[in-house]
Amino acid sequence: MAKKSEVSIPASRLKLGIAKILEQEKFIDAVEEVPTGHGEIVIKLKYDKGRPVIRSIKRISKPGKRVYVGSDNLPKVLNDFGIAIISTSRGLMTNKNARKENLGGEVICEIF
Repeated sequence: MAKKSEVSIPASRLKLGIAKILEQEKFIDAVEEVPTGHGEIVIKLKYDKGRPVIRSIKRISKPGKRVYVGSDNLPKVLNDFGIAIISTSRGLMTNKNARKENLGGEVICEIF
């Protein structure tokens, strides 16, 4: 929304995993882990004709209410134009990959 070219956030394995999935799915340009005192992740944002590629991010599973789904109930985001990030027993993956591998897990967020 602020038209910044990049953002930096404190590092964690979950944040780095989510950022790498966003990079694979072409929602962001690049992810770089900067080894500072506590660690930092620099994310280069992607724009299409001046508009951000990421239109919306919605957190689904929250600390007060965790949301788990089975492999048969994985969410479809905008009729599969968007993605949902699922934390499975094999790590973080998109809802499409989890559906292919027949895995369920915790729904972290939806992005389109």
